[in-house]
Amino acid sequence: MKIPTLAILTALLSGLLFGLGLLFSGLANPAKVLAFLDLAGLWDISLAFVMAGGISISMIAFTIARKRSASYLGLPVQIPSNRQIDRPLIIGAVLFGIGWGLAGICPGPAVVLLGAGSLQGIIFVVAMLIGMGLFEVVNARR
Repeated sequence: MKIPTLAILTALLSGLLFGLGLLFSGLANPAKVLAFLDLAGLWDISLAFVMAGGISISMIAFTIARKRSASYLGLPVQIPSNRQIDRPLIIGAVLFGIGWGLAGICPGPAVVLLGAGSLQGIIFVVAMLIGMGLFEVVNARR
């Protein structure tokens, strides 16, 4: 299936907007994220407002998307339907949380840091890719 040029441009602009949002909100700053996660210390609540705003916008977007069979660009809408909470989901969530808590970085901000040439971002992305590769190897053996 050939992807229309408008869809590619829309994806590019969406990615740029997302990256700028991460930069302006402070989510690409590991020190700010760690301060947000430090409930017992000097807690920085500002990222809670960023997350609440993101969740609100996402709820509106998903509500609209669920009512459509095709996107505004004419591509099929594919919304995950699996609502099962299983062992792999819990293990993945725990590993994600541990990594986020230790590094103050998650995958989206890691790409922003990588693009900025941050050594911390480069190390995180390399470690993330290794982890993804290990998952594929282990999953293929099952």
